[in-house]
Amino acid sequence: MNAVLLAAEDLSLFGRDPWWLVLVKAVFCFAFLMVTVLFSIVWERKVVAWMQLRIGPNRHGPWGMLQSLADGVKLMLKEDIVVKRADKVVYVLAPIVAAIPAFMAIAVIPFGPAGNEVSIFGQRTTMQLTDLPIAMLYILAVASVGIYGIVLAGWSSGSTYPLLGGLRSCAQMISYEIAMGAAFASVFLYSGSMSTSAIVEAQADRWFIVLLPVSFIIYVVTMVGETNRAPFDMPESEGDLVGGFNTEYSSIKFAMFMLAEYVNMVTVSAVSVTLFLGGWRAPYPISSFWEGANHGWWPLLWFVVKVQLLLFFFIWLRGTLPRVRYDQLMKLGWKVLIPVSLLWLMLVATVRALRNEAYDFSQIVLYVGGAVVAVLLLSFVADFFRDRREKAAGAAEADAPGAEPFDPLAGGFPVPPKPGQHLPPVPRRRPRRERELIASGGANNDSDREEGAENA
Repeated sequence: MNAVLLAAEDLSLFGRDPWWLVLVKAVFCFAFLMVTVLFSIVWERKVVAWMQLRIGPNRHGPWGMLQSLADGVKLMLKEDIVVKRADKVVYVLAPIVAAIPAFMAIAVIPFGPAGNEVSIFGQRTTMQLTDLPIAMLYILAVASVGIYGIVLAGWSSGSTYPLLGGLRSCAQMISYEIAMGAAFASVFLYSGSMSTSAIVEAQADRWFIVLLPVSFIIYVVTMVGETNRAPFDMPESEGDLVGGFNTEYSSIKFAMFMLAEYVNMVTVSAVSVTLFLGGWRAPYPISSFWEGANHGWWPLLWFVVKVQLLLFFFIWLRGTLPRVRYDQLMKLGWKVLIPVSLLWLMLVATVRALRNEAYDFSQIVLYVGGAVVAVLLLSFVADFFRDRREKAAGAAEADAPGAEPFDPLAGGFPVPPKPGQHLPPVPRRRPRRERELIASGGANNDSDREEGAENA
């Protein structure tokens, strides 16, 4: 009976607002994203400066809070350059394709209860723009469309490095969306719905971060990879891609790519709050003694605080962890996250089947299975780093004086080295003539002689 009640979404309150109220809600969602992005940029620069013992922005506005607004105005006033070999139509449309889907997902995120809790200009309404029976599938579909903007930006630039950055980003986002979808499926099975408002209602007694901790961990990792943020910012690695897919962009088009990145950060944080952190519900110590904490306008405050905490988590990762290699990134996605997410999904499905059959030990199975899967996930990560240490040890053994040299062309065709073997150093041709270092200006060693005399 409980499963039947959870599966039946009551969406009758949506779709009854007058047109002007729908417009007000849409403007609020857009303003919420823009203000949060402006604040997040300043907050990131402030927090990273604090971690690195620097001052950070402190000139524009009080405490430097208007720095991101000044940066946006500066970018809009810069010269807009279109490279000569670019496909101009796709080149101009790519930033738009990347930015617009980032704003669309917020439409189904609940900021408050599904009932008519608040009044806007005398009209009782819900604190949500709209809701769908398949709202989470809508979010996944919209997030997937944003990949096209990045790929088309790299392809239309007519340059090699942006193309490599776009392809890297496409492969990374597709790989991590698989594990993200499996994490969503666990929430769907336990809540019995894909509606965002119904998922938040299903967390009235217990947040899903407690019941589904492995899904939360997997989603946190995948949302960092999905937004191309450090330590998974492969498409923007300056050392080998000269900036990534947006290398050939400037002015307002470059600003739209940056806006899309930060809006995606806010969106995935809002989705994480909705699915695992109780949505708009107040934390436990507050909700236990204050009944009105989950009514009126107060749910909006709890939702914003949770989103800001997750944004701080993004900033914390960027200021703490170094960038991983691309092969490590793909290995983590395909060999760790996807197998663990599928195993956890099977466990959750088993527990739901036992609960539907009225077995009393379904909660025990869930908790024990969750602990086992969490230990397996940690062991996979430990093996991942242990393998890297073993490769380093094998390379050291291969460099030992008594190690047998490896000839990749011994069989008549090139073969890759096995573990423990290493390729011989590549001989380099000596220059035909020695190059002479030419310094600009005449030689002046008087100051050097004076410093040497003083030191003596």
